Amino acid sequence: MSLEEAVRPALDGASVAGLVPALLGVTDPSWLPAPAREADAVVLLVLDGLGWNALGEHAADLPELTAMDGGAITTVLPATTSTALTSIATGLAPAQHGILGYRMMVGNEVLNVLRWSTSSGRTPDPFDVQRHTAFLGRSVPVVTKTEFRSTGFTEAHLRGGKFVGWHTTAALVEHCAQQIKAGERLVYAYYPGVDSIAHEFGLHAPVWRRELAAADAIVGALRDALPERAALLVTADHGQVHLERESWVAIPDLIPMTVAMAGDGRFRYLYARKGAARELVAAAREELGSRAWVWSRAELLDEGLLGTGATGTIPGRIGDVILAPRDPIAFVDPALPNEVTLRSAHGSLTPDEMLVPLVAGYGRGRN
Repeated sequence: MSLEEAVRPALDGASVAGLVPALLGVTDPSWLPAPAREADAVVLLVLDGLGWNALGEHAADLPELTAMDGGAITTVLPATTSTALTSIATGLAPAQHGILGYRMMVGNEVLNVLRWSTSSGRTPDPFDVQRHTAFLGRSVPVVTKTEFRSTGFTEAHLRGGKFVGWHTTAALVEHCAQQIKAGERLVYAYYPGVDSIAHEFGLHAPVWRRELAAADAIVGALRDALPERAALLVTADHGQVHLERESWVAIPDLIPMTVAMAGDGRFRYLYARKGAARELVAAAREELGSRAWVWSRAELLDEGLLGTGATGTIPGRIGDVILAPRDPIAFVDPALPNEVTLRSAHGSLTPDEMLVPLVAGYGRGRN
């Protein structure tokens, strides 16, 4: 299926997967904004869910971010938190690290990656799912929410990092500043608020703009707290597409050919019943091909959209059929009924989801 309308992940260039290798000097850093290349130390702040297009649409609410140097880069596919954060931390494409969605088949069960849970309660060892060490083996400080400290997903994607928990955004700012003061050259920080508000309220509610302004204030506070020799580099894991209740599309005609679904609403995996894979691909393409990109597992891997090098059990985590909407819709998974309450989603290849900011500015040393 044609990808002319799609934003392909720039896995060999300016993408979130290349940030850590470039910042650590392992790969060419010339595509990074000048402050990130030239500073003595860098805080890399990931604002979950802040797409590049949001900066243009809400510039008045984002004065700090829009004044910084830089532009847009791509995230990875699927454009979702678990996959993109793992690519940021490890510097690897999704096909290489194997975290291939919010939910994915591991063994014979669907694993909810963010919650690290299955319906049976039996969960795999994080090391068996994702074996690569974060930050290319460096012990980089990780400034993220305290409650994430002992989760399976944290172990899977941040293994080897130096965990520094925060309860409030004031502590996030202070921890970053103290780590730089202590001589760290790279600090990783994570803030989930933008994504959380988007999912709960959508992109048209006043609280969305309030949250953007709150995230922008964190950026300003960080620059004020960092010395002038340090830089703040801001990116995101994905953008967002607004959804209404009717945007969620049920696909009952395909269910008899499946044993399970997983992925995200905008990057839905369908796992076929034994012997039904070809029938499922054909039926999905006929029913949904006008509204979504539809691939078989082999076609998706051949396109290289997840990167190259998928080995071992990794290919089997992908559905026999993959649905990635072009339209502002999402596909219902009957096993996850509460998902239809989300007022935004992400995962597919549209510009709103795939393009994320990469902007930087020097510290201002004001406090």
